[in-house]
Amino acid sequence: MTNIERRDAGLAYISDESIFEEQRVCRKLLQRLNFADRSDFEEINKIVAELLGKSEGAFINPPFYCDYGTHIEVGKNFFANYNCTFLDVAKIKIGDNCLLAPNVAIYTAGHPIHPASRNSTYEYGKEVTIGDNVWIGGNTVVCPGVHIGSNVVIGAGSVVTRDIPDWCIAAGNPCKVIRKITDADRKKLFRDEEIDEEAWNDIVSRMNL
Repeated sequence: MTNIERRDAGLAYISDESIFEEQRVCRKLLQRLNFADRSDFEEINKIVAELLGKSEGAFINPPFYCDYGTHIEVGKNFFANYNCTFLDVAKIKIGDNCLLAPNVAIYTAGHPIHPASRNSTYEYGKEVTIGDNVWIGGNTVVCPGVHIGSNVVIGAGSVVTRDIPDWCIAAGNPCKVIRKITDADRKKLFRDEEIDEEAWNDIVSRMNL
């Protein structure tokens, strides 16, 4: 097997010249994205569409960093804020209506534990999946092989090392479920503050609640 085939099969692989060539293509696109006029939203959208393997109306606030781009699949209405990093050695699949705060890092890449094996330059990638309607708070790290369910909020500064189920708020290092999200949270805005009536009426009319 080639190293590209080994990488894409989730096996140990070495970053050889064929791997670097794929990364060069990505870095040229990142150069365009990260030095684009920040007010030129149309150009940013165009580059993001070129960069990602799959996207539907995704928007990324530069700067943004990844290894390949083609291994990233995002659904409708994806938004990533400033300075996010995706190490997309393996697939990163993200559902619809997902929001990433600044400095979120999603890592699929890893290295052997023992230094003798690690110094061989072999590495690996393990897929990360994130469901629909997920909000990930700033400075969160999502580790290789993690699966985050749908309708989840991850608190800022979390380190997600294990799977997170649907419909919950989770936070911490390591990230753990704090509580379930219920209908009682529909009008919640910030802590005990609720959405004001004008905004709530607009939400009800537009979202068919």
